[in-house]
Amino acid sequence: MVGKREIIAGLDIGTTKVCLVLGEVSRDGSIEIIGVGTSPSRGLKRGMVVDLESTISSIQEARRKIEALADIKVDSVYIGIAGGHISSLNNRGKVAINKDSREITSGDIKMVLEAAKSISLAFDREIIHILPRDFIVDGYDGIKDPVGMSGLSLEVEAHVITGVSTAIDNVAKSVKRSGLNINEIVLQPIASSEAVLTQAEKELGVILVDIGGGTTDIAIFSKGNIWHTAVLPVGGNHVTNDIAIGLRTPLFKAEELKIKYGQALSYFVDPREIIEVTSASERDTRNVERVFLSEIIEARMQEIFGLVAMEIKRSGYRDYLAGGVVITGGASLMPGLTELVKKRLGLPVRIGAPEKIKGLVENINSPVYATAIGLIRYGFNYGSSFLEEEEEETPILENVWQAIRNWFKDFF
Repeated sequence: MVGKREIIAGLDIGTTKVCLVLGEVSRDGSIEIIGVGTSPSRGLKRGMVVDLESTISSIQEARRKIEALADIKVDSVYIGIAGGHISSLNNRGKVAINKDSREITSGDIKMVLEAAKSISLAFDREIIHILPRDFIVDGYDGIKDPVGMSGLSLEVEAHVITGVSTAIDNVAKSVKRSGLNINEIVLQPIASSEAVLTQAEKELGVILVDIGGGTTDIAIFSKGNIWHTAVLPVGGNHVTNDIAIGLRTPLFKAEELKIKYGQALSYFVDPREIIEVTSASERDTRNVERVFLSEIIEARMQEIFGLVAMEIKRSGYRDYLAGGVVITGGASLMPGLTELVKKRLGLPVRIGAPEKIKGLVENINSPVYATAIGLIRYGFNYGSSFLEEEEEETPILENVWQAIRNWFKDFF
């Protein structure tokens, strides 16, 4: 990319926070963080926009902060999307190679991916991603790069991700009305995987569990590619709500208790330890056994990972997860969570924080920022940045095939 300054912005519009991160990507794939802007998210519920003006205001606040810090005007962003409206399926497309040479070209790749889009969708849904998993030439599968090969027919096994059109439109509208252009809308667990998973884990088989405020996002990878995605409508905010109800305390106090004293496994807590809890009226306090707080948290976490276990079973890929479980997102920082998940799922577990980053590392080297940083890496690998100065244009068809090659780059 001679003549380009590869600076990319990732915008994570979450249920609890809006996070805008600016990164400059090096040739080795490392990201230097040059700006971070966050603001409370006031317009989303379970990953979906419920108050457009509040969402716009939150995005604008994050943008003002990052532009003041980095002294760079942010014009366009890669944005993440989640929510209970997301669904996925695997589909196959097939085309004939109708050339005298029978040589497969990047144009054939584009056509076979278009063929894989031929699925029956409800009138209110649209495709967000179509991700190639494997190519088949004349019945022979396991082909990662069919361009240049000879064949009579080309097939693709693809993972297709869809969402409700109005939900997607509302996210896009909030970004555009905040004064930003959209490079691409990316499913959040796909973005997070770019930041926290290794290629070895994707090869062995791994499940990424991204616990956000309003949703828990799941992505299963095997043989280097994505096989299954799902979004569960429960997240860290539900833990906070449970604490507020169980301890009869305001929500903001429940969040403070969760962060300060939270423990996902109650047997790790000294039953004699006492914590101070503010009453719902905020006029007085009372003493409560800390183990009671932990039992509330443990019950909800058991529920979340019970749903994860059900999703793994539903996917049919339980036997393809030798790489174990990688947990990311803000709630992954809860003490005792890895032990709880190991017991619940019977798989190796680690916490996923962004890797290969530098710059403002002390502020952002946390699972909380996995999606935003993953969006930057996604933009570098598969898209174009907003501060590029191209010396010459690349044909559109070549751009399409280059993006596909990037998905399979570690096989070449």
